[in-house]
Amino acid sequence: MYDSIFALAATLFGVIIGSFLNALSFRFNTGKSIVHGRSACMRCGHTLTALDLIPVFSYAMLRGRCRYCHTHISSQYPLVEVLGGALSLGVYLNTYTPLMFALWFFVWTLILFICIYDLKHTVIPMSCSLLLMVLSLCVVVFSGPTVIAFLAGPALAAPLLLISLLSEGTWMGWGDGLFELSLGWLLGIVSGIGALMLAVWSGALIGLGLIVFAQYVKPKGSRGFTMKSELPFAPFLALGAAAVYFLHVDLFSTLHVIW
Repeated sequence: MYDSIFALAATLFGVIIGSFLNALSFRFNTGKSIVHGRSACMRCGHTLTALDLIPVFSYAMLRGRCRYCHTHISSQYPLVEVLGGALSLGVYLNTYTPLMFALWFFVWTLILFICIYDLKHTVIPMSCSLLLMVLSLCVVVFSGPTVIAFLAGPALAAPLLLISLLSEGTWMGWGDGLFELSLGWLLGIVSGIGALMLAVWSGALIGLGLIVFAQYVKPKGSRGFTMKSELPFAPFLALGAAAVYFLHVDLFSTLHVIW
């Protein structure tokens, strides 16, 4: 019974944090205060009430439109809130002490924010990369530090950083390599390689799908996705890491069984 109550509490807590991440993603690096100022409709500017800001529920109740000007509300809001709840529940199910829950929850919350920001702006803020590196090193220390654990981050980040170096940041941004540095520390060398492979495969598959869609299905007059279009890679890195951490996907065992 208590496990169910704690799981529900963790989920609700994650949903609330997801709502905060939404606000943060629209205010970060804009000069607007993150902690001060009332939330308002981005179209009509009307100050939102508490009833308008209930995570997930308000979006569903208002059918995805502003109560005051009826402008469509971005589906990012409920999606991030639901993801926040799912991540919090997943962390609760995968950790055994309050300290590790707090640490891993902070890690995955930051990873989620990095993905949101990268999707919106195709860049990973350096401040977020540095904070995630610090948190990742804390995970290594609390999990029992070894030489291999510390080397996992640089080893997995090296290929991405090399691509950035050779292309002078045009093929891949420097932020992706720093992001992978943290993921290597978080997952370890074996799981980290599996997560990176999943990221590359999923990124290539989605990119190819977007190109095919743009070639044969796109509306007339639209530019569409091409080989030269920029596709944020951080969400795919996070997706691979999530598959390994939450779902315990063991890519090497799966490939061994197939072969």
